[in-house]
Amino acid sequence: MTSHLLAPLDLAFWNIESDRHPMHLGALGVFGAHSPTAGAHAADLLAARAAAVPGLRLRIRDVWQPLAFGGATREPDPDFDPLNHVRLHAPTADFHAVAGRLMERPLERGRPPWEAHVLPGEDGMSFAVLFKFHHALADGLRALKLAAGILDPVDLPERAPRAIEPPRGLLPDIRKLPGLVPELVKGALSDVGRALDIGASLARSTLGMRPTSALTSAPSGTRRTAGVVFDLDDVHRVRKTAGGTVNDVLIAVVAGALRRWLEERGDSTNGVAPRALIPVSRRRPRTAHPQGNRLSGYLIRLPVDEPDPLGRLGAVRSAMVRNKDAGPNRGAGAVALLADHVPALGHRLGGPLVGQAARLWFDILVTSVPLPGLGLRLGGHELREVYPLAPLAPGQSLAVAISTYRGRVHYGLVADAEAVPDLERFAHAVSAEVAVLLDACGV
Repeated sequence: MTSHLLAPLDLAFWNIESDRHPMHLGALGVFGAHSPTAGAHAADLLAARAAAVPGLRLRIRDVWQPLAFGGATREPDPDFDPLNHVRLHAPTADFHAVAGRLMERPLERGRPPWEAHVLPGEDGMSFAVLFKFHHALADGLRALKLAAGILDPVDLPERAPRAIEPPRGLLPDIRKLPGLVPELVKGALSDVGRALDIGASLARSTLGMRPTSALTSAPSGTRRTAGVVFDLDDVHRVRKTAGGTVNDVLIAVVAGALRRWLEERGDSTNGVAPRALIPVSRRRPRTAHPQGNRLSGYLIRLPVDEPDPLGRLGAVRSAMVRNKDAGPNRGAGAVALLADHVPALGHRLGGPLVGQAARLWFDILVTSVPLPGLGLRLGGHELREVYPLAPLAPGQSLAVAISTYRGRVHYGLVADAEAVPDLERFAHAVSAEVAVLLDACGV
């Protein structure tokens, strides 16, 4: 394997990270167990299989070459040892309690930035695996591919072969630059216009903003996780009755859950409409940086102040239509696209400041993580539940990640443990909001 420069957004994630705000993704998978020793067997399997997955051997190293000064590369770790990444823990009765403590620990930056933590269940009838992947190593799609590489093999339909692009080297072909200058100038002017548009949209998004104290806080570095699961059929029933997409319904559930949660806390919801960042993947198999993050996003105000559940769904639906009409390349949610036009050294020096500015951009992250419809297994043990877990931006207290797996919707909730000691109450509010929507639709 050869070295590859980190794509600009990957480099941004690498430099934004701090001890209190690690930039790793997580997924907590719960498996059925055939025996109390299933967890230990699973840990052995993961360690043995990890050595054969090339992407898991990649570490990230700084680059100080002239045209990539301040950048970083992914490159094979000559000292890679799977046992440094796969850990077996003591039996537990609460997978989420352990996962929260593990999510607050940054990954070791001198090694390939991933870990797999195996948590045997006290009942001997289940075990869980918490996967952690740094956002600079993998986005949601690639993290899924890497995790699948150490689970049991799955028979997938064959894909038509496609042309293999040459590896991306550290230096561009300088001989080609003169002929590219006109196109580069044209592209630069277009990028300036887009940047101004994004900046203006971001400024407008802050006008009249009423901060939601439950969603913003001084960072404590602690983490708490929780999960909610319900039938995807319930979402389809709401969608078919009230309109919109599955994603619209899932976002509206978050808005309604926030309203219920705040009211149970005794907080007013009048005028409360927090800004939610909805990431949009722009990653394509044939792009120049196939392993890099290619993200944009939509920014919408969650209608927490709307008392009618169908009114909340309608407001979310309208906001998402407006975003889709504008496209993922413009608007306040597209700030991530600007990372492509910042020099590597700028990411290195400005990373901490960018991280701190996240609270000016959005109040809560609501992201969807695609999962295969096929049943996954580890050592013959069936994966029954899988909760995606997103990183927390500085100054923010709650992040929501959503996946659908085998006819079930899974909400993975991550919170600052000190700012949100009642995360379970919010999880219950998510379940209650699904029931409220079903009742409002008469189904």
